[in-house]
Amino acid sequence: MNDKGKIIVGLIIFVAVFTFPFWYNHGSATQPPEPKLTDKAKKAEKCVEDTTYMRTEHMQILDEWRDTVTREDKRVYVNKSGKEYMASLSNTCMDCHSNKEDFCDKCHTYTSVDPYCWDCHTYPEEKK
Repeated sequence: MNDKGKIIVGLIIFVAVFTFPFWYNHGSATQPPEPKLTDKAKKAEKCVEDTTYMRTEHMQILDEWRDTVTREDKRVYVNKSGKEYMASLSNTCMDCHSNKEDFCDKCHTYTSVDPYCWDCHTYPEEKK
């Protein structure tokens, strides 16, 4: 086994290449953006579900709404506490979050997510 040196050099190169993204970006991470709420959203204080749930599950809720509205014609969403809402991105969500640029786009840009909501829906008119 006279290849001991080559194996060690190969392992060092492998580890360096494999870990490059981690040490190259070390310390350069930015803080996640804080979406701006409209006055109406601040006044409402609560979305269709609690804030933590909405931050992590809003995409599942919107997918579920899309499927139930378009396939089953069910337009009512009942939240965990039993309150009913109209299952509508344009009317229910965008009624409070009409500032798409400051609310939706900030986080989607930060996470490099390109949702296809606006392929079918029209952009809400920004209210400033």
